[in-house]
Amino acid sequence: MQERIIVSKVDPEAYRVLYPIEKYLSASGLKETHKNLIKIRASQVNGCAFCINLHTKEARAAGETEQRIYLLNAWREIDLFTDEEKALLAFTEAVTLINNHVSDEVYANAAKFFDDKYLTYLIIAIVAINAWNRIAITTQLPPQ
Repeated sequence: MQERIIVSKVDPEAYRVLYPIEKYLSASGLKETHKNLIKIRASQVNGCAFCINLHTKEARAAGETEQRIYLLNAWREIDLFTDEEKALLAFTEAVTLINNHVSDEVYANAAKFFDDKYLTYLIIAIVAINAWNRIAITTQLPPQ
């Protein structure tokens, strides 16, 4: 693997611009389980090894089960996730894969479970992890 820049070392301020988003999300009413599912699933979709490693550790520390973490990429085929979580995961994938657009069906299904304020939290959380994923993938940041 070719060595690339480490953004946080080249320009720490460039890296820190995302911190206010994380602070906002920490103060929001976003459930820890939802936050973890978003971070892991978006990172899986994007193929971000650094973030998958980091956020699965965080999820375990927060009480997420090994089985749900291992089977997260097959969430449609199993009954380990609630209907609410499945709506969240479909929404996460749609926002992450935005070139396919977020369909009215996916949006409406998420809106069945979450009010406008919570949908706002979800959108910001998904956008934030996608930003982190893109930094880590572009710079080939290795898992720690």
